[in-house]
Order: sequence, then C-alpha cells, then structure tokens
Amino acid sequence: MNCWELLGIEPTRDHQRIHDAYESQLRDASDEQAIQLKEALKEAVGMPENAEKHELNASDGQVVREVIIQIKALLNDSGRTRDAGIWKAVLCEPPADQLPLRREIGRQLEPQLRPMAENGSFPAPVVGFLAEWFDWHSLQDALAQEDDRNHPERYSAKGIAVQRADQRTEEGTEDNENGSADSEPRQIVNFWPAVIGWIIGLVILAILFGGMSGG
Repeated sequence: MNCWELLGIEPTRDHQRIHDAYESQLRDASDEQAIQLKEALKEAVGMPENAEKHELNASDGQVVREVIIQIKALLNDSGRTRDAGIWKAVLCEPPADQLPLRREIGRQLEPQLRPMAENGSFPAPVVGFLAEWFDWHSLQDALAQEDDRNHPERYSAKGIAVQRADQRTEEGTEDNENGSADSEPRQIVNFWPAVIGWIIGLVILAILFGGMSGG
C-alpha cells in the first residue's frame, strides 16, 4: 500500500487534509499501524509536486483539458453554478467519469473549487456532489456537521424524545376527542305518553266491564 492508501485519501498537496487524515486513521491504529501511518505522513507531506500526477495519454489529457475549460466557464455563471445537475452533466460525461481522469480533473480543480465549497459559494447539493465525486472527505465531514447544526432534531436523543412526546400528545388529544364524543348523553326516548294512554285504556275497559256486570 502506498502512503495515500494508508491515509485513506486521494493524492493532494493540502497538508492540512493530510494531517487530518493521519489523525483520523491513528485513532484506531495498532502500534505497528501507527508506525506505518507516521511513515506515510512523512512521505505524503514531503512528496514533490509532480509525484501525485497520473500519467495520461494524449487523448485522456485532451478530455481533462476540455472538462477543466467547461468548469471554468461554468464558474463565470453564478446562477448555473448553483445547479448540481449541471455539474453532474459536465463531470460525469464519459469518458471523463473514468477514475484516472476523474482523479486528474479533481487534482487540477481542487485549489480553486475546494475553497469555494468551504466558504459557502456553492449550495449544499453541489458541495455534496463534488465531495463524493472527487472523494474530498473533509468536505463531506463539513457538510454533515452543517446538516447536524441545521437539523439537530434529526440526530439528537433529545430531539427524538421531543418528537415522541409530541406524538403521544397528539394521540392523547385524539383519544380525548373520541372519548368526549362517546360520552355525550344519549337522547332519552320519552315513553310517558304511551304509558298514560295504556292506563286510560285500562280504566275505560274497567268501566265498560263494570257497567255490563251491573246490568
């Protein structure tokens, strides 16, 4: 494994990114792995400028140049730079999507695009695509942290508890409403007119039968 594979990042001249990768890998490393990581760090930060370049043939080099030109033209249009679909259309167009070409394109664009992505020049969908497409891990981490800050309720235990409490409150309100509807007094049917009529009928019959008996 070369130094970049040990550090878990693509070749870069960004020393801060190299040190961040080193610290990240070191957290779970054994003693032997720590020694290897230290050597990888020394190699990565001391590597000459041209050591990270990939050897491309003339055709591939032409593709890279054309993509770089398209991206620089895109950066001159602030409206189109905010559309992640346009970035994908330019960078994912074959054969520019092949890994060696993609790495070389990313290497050449990194000094310009990464600072713009970090300072908020691009919306989150564009930053997310660039971070994933070029394996710019620090951008992915920054984007995740920003999302956590903007939507803490999605990830915090407190937020989950609040959501559950709200849900229980809503369910309780619905139950109370249903219970109130069920507990409303039902209309009582008035049987008294029928009872009185029945009694009067009995009295009349008694009088009639009494008269007949007397006669």
